[in-house]
Amino acid sequence: MTSLTSHAPHALNSPTEDAGSALPPVDLDQLPALRAALAERAAEHDRDASFPIEGFGLVHEAGLLTATVGTRWGGHGAGLADTVRILRELGAGDPAVALVTAMTLFAHAEEARGPRWPAASYAQLLAESGRAPALVNALRVEPELGSPVRGGLPATTARRHDGHWTLTGRKIYSTGAVGLSRMLVFARTDEDPVRVGTFVVRSGSSGLRVEETWDHVGLRASRSDDVVLDGVRVEADDVIGLDVPGDTPGARPDPATGAWNALGLTALYLGVASAARDWLTRFLHERVPTALGAPLATLPRFQTAVGEIEARLTGARTLVEALAARLDTGGAAAEEAAAHAGTAKVLGTRAAVSAVEQALTLTGNHGLTRANPLQRHYRDVLCSRVHTPQDDAALADAGRRALDRAAPGPAPA
Repeated sequence: MTSLTSHAPHALNSPTEDAGSALPPVDLDQLPALRAALAERAAEHDRDASFPIEGFGLVHEAGLLTATVGTRWGGHGAGLADTVRILRELGAGDPAVALVTAMTLFAHAEEARGPRWPAASYAQLLAESGRAPALVNALRVEPELGSPVRGGLPATTARRHDGHWTLTGRKIYSTGAVGLSRMLVFARTDEDPVRVGTFVVRSGSSGLRVEETWDHVGLRASRSDDVVLDGVRVEADDVIGLDVPGDTPGARPDPATGAWNALGLTALYLGVASAARDWLTRFLHERVPTALGAPLATLPRFQTAVGEIEARLTGARTLVEALAARLDTGGAAAEEAAAHAGTAKVLGTRAAVSAVEQALTLTGNHGLTRANPLQRHYRDVLCSRVHTPQDDAALADAGRRALDRAAPGPAPA
């Protein structure tokens, strides 16, 4: 993939590819204004746990929901470096908007790396995306299964019936469910032998129901509710990667997909932490205790503490950006960068959480007051820990690779 700043849309080659020709143009220069616009209503949506529909309209108009659509479909082919930049700015404005945007961008990016969707189905999605926000997310987590990346078969079942599939099951933590255009449902078949794959479910399908179960501390506006499928019809060809269980792409992401998720979501939460830092620095300039007679920002103790926050965030941001840029180059450098993406997520999300925690320590009651955004940033940034890969998995993988490098070779004959 190429950079938005240096790439013009590719010429179209077929009627199917023409579906993406009307996608809104991408304008990264709008990011600062977009961040500010999203921030204006972020507190309201957090308070009410309401889905930020108008925010997605703004992101759509700036072309950011479809920035990663491949050039073969007339898209802009944004790489991971540009995606990281987008998600960091959106995360600073409203992380709920950023999170659902991330899932949509990741879906388009994966398709750009190697087409797997049924051609007609993806063309229809792109046609919708040209007219209005068309949000996409993969629904994978289940009550008993948890996340499939740790192994196991889904309970959600697809059955063949008169030339189509019918899906039955429940998905939990389905981010953005109420506003999705397409739900990519990970399910098993009732065949012998069983197969697993991702079924493309359209919003409004008969038998599809969203249950409002989301009552979370953070990212309340993401509406990560339960999705119930009761005999939902899916056309026979609307399936991605249907195969026998094992090292199935739908169950465990390939290295590139895993790296996009890890680095993109880390950037999002670094955006949350940067918003917390910005509020903190304004507060320290505005807060003038009577006994001091000067802003708290003039005190060396606070200057040093803010410096620590800045150092954490700068280091994490630099690491994420560097790995993302290397992913975009392809080849051996990209493979090495992908191998370090999980570690970068651990370091980056820990930096984000600790930065906001330190801001709370410095501000005391002011930071925990609901009228101020710092407490919301803290609740939101804590959600960084739940995304795949989680710390234990990422660290175990890094540890195994380090131990493998140090393993002694075969004894001489």
